[in-house]
Amino acid sequence: MSAKQNNVEEAIKLLDMHYDQFYQLVPISRATGHPVPMDTRGWSQILASVITGLSGLARKKGADLEDGSDVKAANTWEAIDTPRFNGVVKAGTKSSTSDSLASLDEMPYLFLVMWDQTVQKEARCRIWCVRTQKDSEFRKMCEAWYAARESGAISSSNFQLHPPRGLDSNSIRNTFGNLHYPLLFCAVRGESGYEANVYEPEVLNSGLCTTGDGSVPAEILISDTLDG
Repeated sequence: MSAKQNNVEEAIKLLDMHYDQFYQLVPISRATGHPVPMDTRGWSQILASVITGLSGLARKKGADLEDGSDVKAANTWEAIDTPRFNGVVKAGTKSSTSDSLASLDEMPYLFLVMWDQTVQKEARCRIWCVRTQKDSEFRKMCEAWYAARESGAISSSNFQLHPPRGLDSNSIRNTFGNLHYPLLFCAVRGESGYEANVYEPEVLNSGLCTTGDGSVPAEILISDTLDG
């Protein structure tokens, strides 16, 4: 079995486990009037590690992954608000690189993990990947946001990205830039569990955000990328 195939198989096992545990808790959560107690952040970080092979920090403080990469997550399942990717770039902290593009220079990747449903109401999980040190369009958007903070035009330290919730799109929005993001992985749950329909590890080496007319980029079938 190739490393690519192993990564996908392990990811599918994790996704099925996450789905089963989540929806086992839904009835009791509804009956008691509480949100479903599920750590989307933690599950997303583990999933990113499984897909990329990058380990976490073993409960140490710092970045989410061992190489300095970050993982941001959003989940629409049973959501009571509007899920977004929050705190995408460093701002308002005591770090020497806070509030500047220098914070992106320390981060090889930004992984955006989205748990939602398709138009057909099937459970879905997607991972987009940004090469934060090299992606000019993404950096341009962040630079404009940082400049607005410095000028006082905005006061928030929470840089948010608005994902395509329930949409078959790779367009992720922000006031300072609506971009198409490189899709690393996508799996949709069928009757027998999750199935991966997109896995493109090459975006880790060559993926870039793009601007466009809002059309949905063609998906890359998993069968095309797991040879060898």
